[in-house]
Amino acid sequence: MGDKLRLSVGILGNGASLLLYTAPVLTFSRVFKKKSTEEFSCFPYVMTLFNCLIYTWYGLPIVSHCWENFPLVTINGVGIVLESIFIFVYFCYASPKEKIKVGVIFVPVIVVFGLTTAISAVVFDDHRHRKSFVGSVGLVASISMYGSPLIVMKKVIETKSVEYMPFYLSFFSFLASSLWLAYGLLSHDLFLASPNMVGTPLGILQLIIFFKYKNKEPPITTTVVSKWDEEKNKSELKLVVDADHDGNDNEKKFVNACYFA
Repeated sequence: MGDKLRLSVGILGNGASLLLYTAPVLTFSRVFKKKSTEEFSCFPYVMTLFNCLIYTWYGLPIVSHCWENFPLVTINGVGIVLESIFIFVYFCYASPKEKIKVGVIFVPVIVVFGLTTAISAVVFDDHRHRKSFVGSVGLVASISMYGSPLIVMKKVIETKSVEYMPFYLSFFSFLASSLWLAYGLLSHDLFLASPNMVGTPLGILQLIIFFKYKNKEPPITTTVVSKWDEEKNKSELKLVVDADHDGNDNEKKFVNACYFA
């Protein structure tokens, strides 16, 4: 009965994680449309990739005993593919400054993962010590993944707008962490349960902040632009109003302010 319940929770955790990993599709459809990453951060996607890499390795027979953590391998394997695609798309449409940020975060993640696999496979010769080592790294990876939205939450509080913190991402993060917490407890696996003890409260915090600010309108951005009119031989001042904060010139409203000779 206990094994069946654990497997059932693992399957539900897989479903919730799949929803979590596919939730950014909505964000990247916007990136495709506007051909810009705007103010979205790449940090959550890189940290999610890091988490998926570590826990895929953790679930493989070389670390875990046989296929006792098979659900981890399946869903995190899918997560690796999805997050890699998201990071690639982000990199393609990011500004030069943001591309540097992606590299600064992405390269250390790959290096740490490579060292983790090498050390666990070569230095340790039994499953118990390998699980302890990889699980410790996974603990850091999971907390980094669940904590990454804190960057966005800070922006939400400052701007009083949830534009860059999608509801589905927050909800599925809470749902997935809750189910994997249950799976870890049923498996008596501290390395699976511990990070989700952090992830679940953070997911709740994201939802609280979302519902607090979801109906609040962000302040309208206005900019004064000076332009020389060759025909009238005058300098024209225009008030640029970006009401929807999307940076799209075609949707900005221009109001003539005054002319100077």
